[in-house]
This record gives sequence, C-alpha cells and structure tokens, in this order.
Amino acid sequence: MANDNISAKRSGPPPIVFILLLLGLIGGAYWFFVQRPKSATVVRPGVEAPQPGNPAPEGTAGAPANFSLQPNVAAGTVVDIDGSTSMVQINAALKSGFEQQYPGAVVNLAAAGSENGIQALLVGDVAIAASSRPLTASEQANGLVAVPVTSDRMALVVGNDNPFKRGLSTGQVAQIFQGQLTNWATLGGADTTIRVINRPSVSGTHVAFKELVLGGGEFGTTPNIITLNRDATTPMLRELGTDGIGYATYSQVADQQTVRVVPIDGVTPEAPNYPFQRELYYVYKDANSPAVQAFLGYALSPQGQEAIASAGN
Repeated sequence: MANDNISAKRSGPPPIVFILLLLGLIGGAYWFFVQRPKSATVVRPGVEAPQPGNPAPEGTAGAPANFSLQPNVAAGTVVDIDGSTSMVQINAALKSGFEQQYPGAVVNLAAAGSENGIQALLVGDVAIAASSRPLTASEQANGLVAVPVTSDRMALVVGNDNPFKRGLSTGQVAQIFQGQLTNWATLGGADTTIRVINRPSVSGTHVAFKELVLGGGEFGTTPNIITLNRDATTPMLRELGTDGIGYATYSQVADQQTVRVVPIDGVTPEAPNYPFQRELYYVYKDANSPAVQAFLGYALSPQGQEAIASAGN
C-alpha cells in the first residue's frame, strides 16, 4: 500500500516541466509588450508625429499616410476639386504640374469656399475638397478625412490710401473684428469709422480667423462690420478704400499694389513668429478612388510640394 501511494504522488509531469512552461509564458509576455516591433507612424514632411498623450489635431485624425507618387495615371482620369478660395493658387499650381506629369489626365477646379467644397464632396459632386479649416467631428463621422498639405499665413490688409500707417496687436485685431474698437483714431489713425470687411461663413478663412484671432469667439454685429455675400478676395480688396480693413491668405495679397499688409505684434507674415498661421488641407472620402490616389500622391510628393511653394512666389 505504501508503494502504491508513492507511485501516485510521482504520477504526472515532473516539476521542472511546470517551471519551464512558466518561464516560457513570462518570456512571451515580455516580447509582446516590450520587444514587439511597433507600427510606424508616417507623417508629411514638416508635420510632427503625434506623441503619446498628444493626439493628432482635429481634422487630421484617421488620415492615412499611404498616398505616394503614382508611376503613371490612366489617360482620361478626371480629378474634380472645389473649396477654399485661399487655395486657388495652390490648386492651380498643382493642376499644372499634375497634368504635365500625367498627360491625358485633367484637373477641374472650382473655388466656392471651404464649406461648399466639403458639401460637394459629401454628395459626391467632387473627389477632393480644398479646405482652409480642419474638419468638424460631424464631418469626420460622415467618413471625410483631411490631409494637411501646407501651412499658410493669414494677413490683415488696409487700402494703400488709408491714413493708418501703424501696426496692430493681436488683441487690437480681435477688438476690431468683435466691434469693440470702431474708430481709427483710437489706434492712432484718422478720426473715422473702421469699416470691417468680413468674409461669409462658408469661407474656411472666416472659420480659421475665428479660431486663430477671436479665440473661437464670434464676429461682432456692430453696424461698421460688413459681411460679403460671396467668398472672394478681389471684391474684398476693392471694398477697403481709405477706411476699411479685411483679411486674406497672405499669398493672395503679398503682391497686390492697391493694399498694404498690416504688421501684427511688430512682425509681418514673412516672419517665422508671425501669430496668425494655419494648416491648409485636401479632404477626401474615398481613399480607393484612382483620382484621389493620383492627385494626393502628387500633391504630397517632392514635386507637388515644390509646386505648392512656387504658388506663393
């Protein structure tokens, strides 16, 4: 009987087997959580990768970085783009370069404003929307993705014949556009009303101005603030006269002969520390669209980025 008990106690794997299994489990867990290769985050040149605890900015979340320059594009490919008036020159430069790179492909451009471009994308009228503002959470929930393609500086402008020759602080700009400062004399100019020329709400530049300059606040509703019916820079510049002030993407006004850019906090838009800077985006819905893959692959390539840089010159 004693021998039977001894045999029963010794049945089953020896203790060393359990020890080896335990060590194997510990080693596997260590490899999975510590040594396992991490998936790479690919970002556009000049854009910092999101860091832990610091997620990607609104409007870029979910944007894949798998657009690459296509070796060729089928003749007859058509890319329809609508959206931001701030991106007119960028769109035109990319259209020219794209059509030279891929003979037989065509890019059709419109510039009805960021909001209208995004709506056209949602209903399938265009393949890509140009936007000078990030996407809203609702737009992202509807399957839209924004890819940042370049940065932009927003300039404050007055007419060349405006007697006001000084600069403004960021705080003064906010007060002007919220209707709290309404006379040029309070800023060292002539004793006349400041006519504020505002862009319509469909303008991405309008939305970006609210975020950058007004801290997310609203434009004023005082009688001196005039809102244009159409989002276009040229009519706004014509409205300035001797007492108006407006805003536009810097590349659209840098070479204008009839207006003057107002320094902000002592610096002009060429300065690296200029306060009013923003990202410009291309927005798409169907990442598998040949038109989207071809155009965004070109826009994000060195050739496309060179074309974008030349658009501001």
